[in-house]
Amino acid sequence: MPDSRTQLIDLLGHRILILDGAMGTMIQRHKLDEADYRGERFKDWPSDLKGNNDLLSLTKPELIRSIHEAYMEAGADILETNTFNGNRLSQADYGLQDYTSEIVSAAARLAREVADAWTAKTPDKPRFVAGVLGPTSKTASISPDVNDPGARNTHFDELVAVYAEATRALVTADVDLILIETIFDTLNAKAAAVAVDQVFEESGLSRPVMISGTITDASGRTLSGQTVEAFYNSLRHVKPLAIGLNCALGPDLLRPHVEDMARVAECYTTFHPNAGLPNEMGGYDMTPEAMAAHIEEWAESGFLNIVGGCCGSTPAHIRAIAKVAAGKAPRQPKAPDHRMRLSGLEAFNV
Repeated sequence: MPDSRTQLIDLLGHRILILDGAMGTMIQRHKLDEADYRGERFKDWPSDLKGNNDLLSLTKPELIRSIHEAYMEAGADILETNTFNGNRLSQADYGLQDYTSEIVSAAARLAREVADAWTAKTPDKPRFVAGVLGPTSKTASISPDVNDPGARNTHFDELVAVYAEATRALVTADVDLILIETIFDTLNAKAAAVAVDQVFEESGLSRPVMISGTITDASGRTLSGQTVEAFYNSLRHVKPLAIGLNCALGPDLLRPHVEDMARVAECYTTFHPNAGLPNEMGGYDMTPEAMAAHIEEWAESGFLNIVGGCCGSTPAHIRAIAKVAAGKAPRQPKAPDHRMRLSGLEAFNV
């Protein structure tokens, strides 16, 4: 029986793989209150816990399991763990920083159980679990104080330690790959990559790594100022299994940046856009059919290896995306580029 890494790489050579959709969007549909987040265990917690979606892996595991199940049924090949804020810095907002490892482990086990159950049902269509490392609530390269450009609310070594703790919990729970996602600050992502390498070395358990940045607006840049190609140059040394973009924009506005990444990436690509831009009420209006029409054009243009949905996407969106991606040829990674590829805010290829 081939291991999951071998299976994953083999599948990527034959078809476009489907990532799941938004976790937060699905949780919001249940209109949970403070007591739902607290559960019995945290009923007397001194600070508010509503909004801490990661905690639900402990306090409402059946809800998280049901969301994973819905995405599997919709046709997803890869489940993301419910760990977007599963790190010490983000959990400190709720006073739960010392529960980080437990929260991350519980989330990873839930996704693992669901993926394994679906693989057992259909062995010809194996399912995989991506252990999510989100961006944290801090930034290493942007000042939080407009009056003090040199101010920082975290630093590189702290981020490495924070990411290492989360990665350790994910790997111990047997995820198939690590997904460093929604990257708005490339320095944070570099810290995550260092942490992942440290954990792999200390545990002897390596996993493929996926990297996904975020283009924040029509400028075509990340929040820390890089273009798509500069972002790629900054992280290609990680030798990721796949690199791409997610969040912030819908598939219509993200399209030119998807093309840019597909043009330069020497590895596979991964994209999961929002279901359009948020409306005045913070909801997302792009229908599954409209979103799938954009994704179909991406597939026909040869941009895709892995595709799914971010904010606003639901199992209906993933089902529609899976349908249009079926039978389309996957993108072939670019031949290795042996030029010196440097980056600041722009790419500089010698």
